[in-house]
Amino acid sequence: MKIGVISDTHISEQSDHLPGAILDAFMSADMVVHAGDMVSLEVIAQLEKVCPKVVGVSGNMDDAAVREKYPVKQILNISGFKIGIMHGWGPPLNLVDILKNAFKEDNCDIIIFGHSHEPMNETIGKTLFFNPGSATDKGAPCNSYGIIEINGKINARIIKI
Repeated sequence: MKIGVISDTHISEQSDHLPGAILDAFMSADMVVHAGDMVSLEVIAQLEKVCPKVVGVSGNMDDAAVREKYPVKQILNISGFKIGIMHGWGPPLNLVDILKNAFKEDNCDIIIFGHSHEPMNETIGKTLFFNPGSATDKGAPCNSYGIIEINGKINARIIKI
């Protein structure tokens, strides 16, 4: 199972587009996860053109249409692994602690999140905390996305664009 991971795209108009490198990479994905702050459903339409299975969560900057369609928190079971997805909130310094608390009863193998616009691919305890960074924020340290491959084990990587 190959999962494309993206967050914090902040696309609000049809004239704004995801980078072509991401769309090309997600064509071979079995699923795409958007970890919130898509802002409008336009980004989902772009993702669904390259991968029909797109799941996501709403973030703090998302409009009403996104919040109606996507929950704040979601848990997926994929190939025997439990994947928690939540955008996150509050100061980036406390983000991992906020997520640990939000998923404390869920026993997740991976927690996918966004909010900070900074990539993270780090195992803490038994849980992989994975933030793909922002694909489009010009003020982010870099623009990036993620790929998670699950084939009996988890292989996750951040790709800078």
